[in-house]
Amino acid sequence: MSPSGPCAAHPERASMIVVTDDVATWTATRLARAVRDRETGSRELLEVYLGRVASSELDAVVTVDAERARAEAAACADETARGHSRGPLHGLPITVKDAIEVAGMRCTGGATELSEHVPDADAPAVARLREAGAVVFGRTNVPRFSVELQTTNELFGTTSNPWDLARTPGGSSGGAAAAVAAGLTAFELGTDIGGSIRVPSHFCGVFGLKPSFGLVPTSGYLDQVGGGAVEADINVFGPLARGADDLDLLLRVLAAPSPRRSPAWRVELPEPRVTGLRDLRVALWSEHPALPVDPAYAAVLRGVADRLAGAGARVAEAQPPVDPAEQLGLYQQLLAAAVSPSLPDELAVPMAGGHREWLRAQAARAAMTGAWARWFADVDVLLCPVTFTTAFAHATQGRFGTRMIPIEGGELSDARLVDWPGMIGLLELPSAVAPVGTTAAGLPAGVQVVAPYLQDRRAVAVAGLVADLCGGYRRPPHH
Repeated sequence: MSPSGPCAAHPERASMIVVTDDVATWTATRLARAVRDRETGSRELLEVYLGRVASSELDAVVTVDAERARAEAAACADETARGHSRGPLHGLPITVKDAIEVAGMRCTGGATELSEHVPDADAPAVARLREAGAVVFGRTNVPRFSVELQTTNELFGTTSNPWDLARTPGGSSGGAAAAVAAGLTAFELGTDIGGSIRVPSHFCGVFGLKPSFGLVPTSGYLDQVGGGAVEADINVFGPLARGADDLDLLLRVLAAPSPRRSPAWRVELPEPRVTGLRDLRVALWSEHPALPVDPAYAAVLRGVADRLAGAGARVAEAQPPVDPAEQLGLYQQLLAAAVSPSLPDELAVPMAGGHREWLRAQAARAAMTGAWARWFADVDVLLCPVTFTTAFAHATQGRFGTRMIPIEGGELSDARLVDWPGMIGLLELPSAVAPVGTTAAGLPAGVQVVAPYLQDRRAVAVAGLVADLCGGYRRPPHH
């Protein structure tokens, strides 16, 4: 994509850098600073992202509203010239997962029934991004109603991983992660009920945050026809980005009470109180008979633990005092109830169960949550796998739960992809995914950094330290 024109034609941009493809893969924090310091502008950034989307083979960004985005970017540029800023994301062009409502832009949830759906209002989380200055120019691909961990649907086809087009980027925020990794957007907003932010971040080599449950409003989520008004159990909205600093910045923008509670409630995120790796108390939970992990991925995680210990962290193999099989069973029960509205009645009714069963499950969850909270009194963060493997070849035949995914020495059902992330989601805990290198086959690998409830900034801070030591974002080949 060529630059937007000679700077001499725009005196307010006389000191601007040329917006190249390299700039497109800067972190959102760096991009925001460049816009603020008038080193680049929102119009220039938008044109580069639009050009990269148009030439991309990933099928990651599936809807674009260039006309409206250009008008918004121009308004941001004019405000910058006058010395005004809308907020910390002023002028950053972004995409939003196609399961989150954006006013005036097609939002399908990946479902043919919603192929022409255009919401009248932004989801509250999108509204906060706009208020902070972000310019929404496109939507990223999802599986139908976001119910699996690959990204394909009848409307838009299959999204590919920018590290290997023959492999999946994961799901359900697969289009989001692929777009961030390939430099098609400044950052992304995704959703996560069973790893839908974390697994794609891991598969594509980017940072992702599953916030503490309830910290970011989740209304405006399209998990069914007529959806969006009710917030689903376990589900969260969170950012995907190319740096841990981005996650921290975006979390502080997104964390807020729901609009109904905003007249009285406020959110004050605890400080991370993490100054470095030395003496950081790290629990490593890398394996369990009930939770298999592919050996190639496990080797990367062992290398991370060794490097952390070498940097002075107090690393110990430790498992929270719970039975993983029991916790997974409870997660699956509550997940079934949470996603049942998107399913036909003949499936949904037996899956959801009765209210009495749900209340008993909630009581069991409270007991598990308490056990984990007591365990965290002696641990700063938990490191664990994101899922059982790294990105695998597209497997779109059949339906979720019937496909088999190969790992060294055998294969596992694709339903098992939710095991590691689901256990964390059940407990409402924050989990930041940090890219920590690649496998011997050259595939990106991430690690979950889990912190106590509402200690989201701690999880993000440690994710940044771990990434700085072991990996961090790398631009995929040919992107």
